[in-house]
Amino acid sequence: MSRALPFTKMHGLGNDFVVIDAREQTLDLSPEAIQRLADRRRGVGFDQLVAIAPSERADARLLFFNADGSEAGACGNGTRCASWLLMLEGDREELVLETRAGTLKARRRPAGLVSVEMGAPRLDWREVPLAVACDTVEVPLDHPELPRPACASMGNPHATFFVRDVETLDVARLGAELERHPIFPERANIGFATRLDRATLRLRVFERGAGLTPACGSGACAAMVAARRRGLVGDVATILLDGGPLEIAWDGEGPVVMTGPAAFVFEGRLAAELLAR
Repeated sequence: MSRALPFTKMHGLGNDFVVIDAREQTLDLSPEAIQRLADRRRGVGFDQLVAIAPSERADARLLFFNADGSEAGACGNGTRCASWLLMLEGDREELVLETRAGTLKARRRPAGLVSVEMGAPRLDWREVPLAVACDTVEVPLDHPELPRPACASMGNPHATFFVRDVETLDVARLGAELERHPIFPERANIGFATRLDRATLRLRVFERGAGLTPACGSGACAAMVAARRRGLVGDVATILLDGGPLEIAWDGEGPVVMTGPAAFVFEGRLAAELLAR
């Protein structure tokens, strides 16, 4: 790319994004370019980059890239942010979005909230994926400091560990260690959850390729699915993340519905030298 590229900086509960509209231009960013953009001193800084691309079967296609340059199949907070921009642009109340994880529906809600149907969780061990055949309600990952996790794919692999008090855990250390555990052939997002009551979970997430994050939308969905499968919560729960609350609904079948805020921060232009391959 030889010219500056417009972008929008947004966040969902502190999980921050650079959103690029690539519907009328080719976006060809190398992992190294994405890493430069993600640098919080020499670039813009973000947890994920979200590209809005054209789609033949939906209103738009969303592509997600982690700060380390790797591609992610899903990103709940990023989907809400991009959806908010697209709905404002077209004065729309609803959108259909194509992602690598499947087709998602987004709806605008009052008070600056957005709901996204994140698709049905994939619960078979092969779909997560895991390296061993097992029941994903309790995966045979034994760690001296933790109970066995529940696993699911929300378009990307997640493991949720239910602990007595998440505030006492060294989440950054444990997450970095477990993200690359051999049982996860594609690595995994690692969540640590404490059940507060039948309708509330406290959750901290170490994201694959991004690290400890203030909020992880797909991680909140995965934690809800894990808790619901273990009988810890009902069909709707508030997930309290470091950055704030998300409401997650799942009745044990069909898509998981996530509702939360999307916030605009600023607009800018990316210098051509940052984009060079």
